[in-house]
Amino acid sequence: MTASHPRHRRALVIPAGMAMATALAFLPNTAATAAPTADTPAAAATDGTPLSYVVNIKGGHGTSAKVKKAIAEAGGTVVTSYDRIGVIVAHSSNADFAKTIRKVRGVQSAGATRNAPLPSAATTDLGAPKVLSEREVAEAASEAAAGQDPLQELQWDLPAIKADKAHEKSLGSSKVTVGVIDTGVDDTHPDIAPNFDRAASVNCVTGKPDTSEGAWRPGPTESPHGTHVAGEIAAAKNGVGMTGVAPGVKVSGIKVSNPDGYFYAEAVVCGFMWAAEHGVDVTNNSYYTDPWYFNCKNDPDQKALLEAVSRATRYAERKGAVNVAAAGNENYDLAADEITDPVSPNDATPTERVIDPTECLDIPTQLPGVVTVAATGAKGLKSSFSNHGLGVIDIAAPGGDSTAYQKPEPPATSGLILGPLPGGRWGYMAGTSMASPHVAGVAALIKSTHPYASPALVKALLYAQADATPCTDPYDINGDGKADAVCEGPKNRNGFYGWGMADALDAVKR
Repeated sequence: MTASHPRHRRALVIPAGMAMATALAFLPNTAATAAPTADTPAAAATDGTPLSYVVNIKGGHGTSAKVKKAIAEAGGTVVTSYDRIGVIVAHSSNADFAKTIRKVRGVQSAGATRNAPLPSAATTDLGAPKVLSEREVAEAASEAAAGQDPLQELQWDLPAIKADKAHEKSLGSSKVTVGVIDTGVDDTHPDIAPNFDRAASVNCVTGKPDTSEGAWRPGPTESPHGTHVAGEIAAAKNGVGMTGVAPGVKVSGIKVSNPDGYFYAEAVVCGFMWAAEHGVDVTNNSYYTDPWYFNCKNDPDQKALLEAVSRATRYAERKGAVNVAAAGNENYDLAADEITDPVSPNDATPTERVIDPTECLDIPTQLPGVVTVAATGAKGLKSSFSNHGLGVIDIAAPGGDSTAYQKPEPPATSGLILGPLPGGRWGYMAGTSMASPHVAGVAALIKSTHPYASPALVKALLYAQADATPCTDPYDINGDGKADAVCEGPKNRNGFYGWGMADALDAVKR
């Protein structure tokens, strides 16, 4: 099925108690169009319009030096070079830059990371989260149980993964850091400040690390998404606000989205490389890499983006990081024979296309080795919006849903996920964006329990400890008598819940 798409981020803003708006509406498949081919020209800039590029090369210092020289001769400027994985970031105003560089000896692929000029044109926002009022904060605090943070009773998602029980045994280790590759993190928030890892934080928006003070924070008009995600993972159990899944671990801000909200490939590559080189144990990735929802291997530009980000995720895992990513919010079956993508490229005029999800990948979500997370609501069912797919979804966790579909038990009042917002506030958001940090938090608890475990072992434990969840069949989330999605597979590995629901209690016991 094809659903309308809320642009690039994996968070949805849903007023509490209301049914999903158009971002979650179920629409019939639209007419098919041919997938792009290698002969289909990418959206090209005219001379004088600066674009950013990734150039992927064979290993070796000699190759790098020769290609950098060729980049200059083709009218390009090298921004930075990640020689360990053979990825060069360059800018050029030459409309034929990528075509020229692809012919250079030693270049394996090269492509524009965007269609909009530098910087990108402004786009419309997704809107603000539902912010808790001072009265709501005070009321929740007055009713908090002994030993709980003031807002914890509003967090139905913690008992859903047994995190409340896990905290009686362990809050996680301060020697473990989760890197939030996202829109930036407000480390001054009282729920985040106690656990913030400044040394592992950075601004990667240009594709080159910027470590100046506060560069990792979102600007006043930028999305609160990364701050919310960081709090879901590691909000401190400190008598203030809400509680994270792993409130004893560290969290860092790795900012990769530009002021217009785009997550371009050069920034994403920088983010993974930074995490790899700065001791990050788990990365959370609640986004897709703009401007293509799916990057097709037979398109020269998209192939280059796919290769660059793939190299970066593989390198981060080799250096010890478990990479966790959100599955997406379109109710797509990512294991289907074909999917209609009506939104790509999202920084230019989109062209509807039908893609094969085995050849055209959502990155980093569908990359090998990445933990792909589906969302569930307060009743434990797949969220109405969550992507799914047998063999694609690895695990499930709370991401919220409309109370019209899945209403939590009191005292929780919202079917969405509570988290911190910049400026010392708290609010509700929903999406697979919110499911992914729950799994990242559980992975951090596993790493805390097994400090010498490799990424492969952490993932194996994550899946083995998950609570097997059978398919919801039929899945008629809106009660109209029609199936809204089809789940395939057995109880312990299916297209809705993967290996099952993440289990924080087992993460600290075993």
